Amino acid sequence: MSDMILWFQQIGKDDIAVAGGKGANLGELTRAGIAVPPGFVVAAQAYDQFLDVRRLRSEVERCLSGLDHNDHGALAVVSNEIQALIDGALVLDDTAAAIRSAYDQLACGPVAVRSSATAEDLPTASFAGQQRTLLNVVGADQVVEAVKACWASLFEPQAIFYRAQGGFDHLQCAIAVPVQAMVQSERSGVMFTVNPVTNDTGQLIIEAAYGLGEAVVSSLVTPDTYIIDKASLAVLEAAVSEQDRELVRGEGSGEDANVWRAVEPARGNAQKLSSEEIAEVARLGLQVEAHYGSPQDIEWAIAGGRTYILQARPVTTL
Repeated sequence: MSDMILWFQQIGKDDIAVAGGKGANLGELTRAGIAVPPGFVVAAQAYDQFLDVRRLRSEVERCLSGLDHNDHGALAVVSNEIQALIDGALVLDDTAAAIRSAYDQLACGPVAVRSSATAEDLPTASFAGQQRTLLNVVGADQVVEAVKACWASLFEPQAIFYRAQGGFDHLQCAIAVPVQAMVQSERSGVMFTVNPVTNDTGQLIIEAAYGLGEAVVSSLVTPDTYIIDKASLAVLEAAVSEQDRELVRGEGSGEDANVWRAVEPARGNAQKLSSEEIAEVARLGLQVEAHYGSPQDIEWAIAGGRTYILQARPVTTL
């Protein structure tokens, strides 16, 4: 297998330089025996070689030269210009072939293609949500294009702004791309193994909604919120939210494959997780926290009666 492809089993938390924060954590969780959908990472080296061989690095530098990142209009113009440069260049033949081969070997049908910047999910900084995620991508050629779309998203306006604010060199920050078997979640959401509002480390917060978790992560629906006592797994508070639609897989590939489906009122007004499911999600969260030794921000999903961890990152807001 090409050195451009890193299977989750081959990488761990110390491999941020090649797999990015998200990819390194997916590998770490896989190797720890936690229920993570299988997948691989297109290494950051592939992005660097793409910029070099396609002679885009100097073009990106030119676009960014003299940019006032506090000027939102100028930021948007530069972002569009750089992303157009990347979108208009072909993925290198060797890289494309390696991605196609790995996707065929994964043999799982739809995949989630996620961005994993090498300056992401660090103990002191989080770039979460600033680059693209494409869900339900089907077909080897479509995966190659989705990887390139993730590369381009390294220059979304908010990503450029955050790096400039943090003093990160734009061209020293590379991006890897995890490609992961898609979980067609019936319920999904996020979990914090600390109460992020009160900083109470004895509590765990679960947010849950119907359908794909992207709806929760992107604040497109209002999830249920459960506050859990970590010692007993007892539910201390449960705030149930009405949900009138859910994001599910339709037909096609990528963004066109995900559609909104109406949720009938009786189901939409009900609690999204049973007491047993809340405890199961919480136990997995505690397992992840124990492995890392620090509070974690976790995305989870339930499909076919099984609970999966889709990604985890350190909580950086304490």
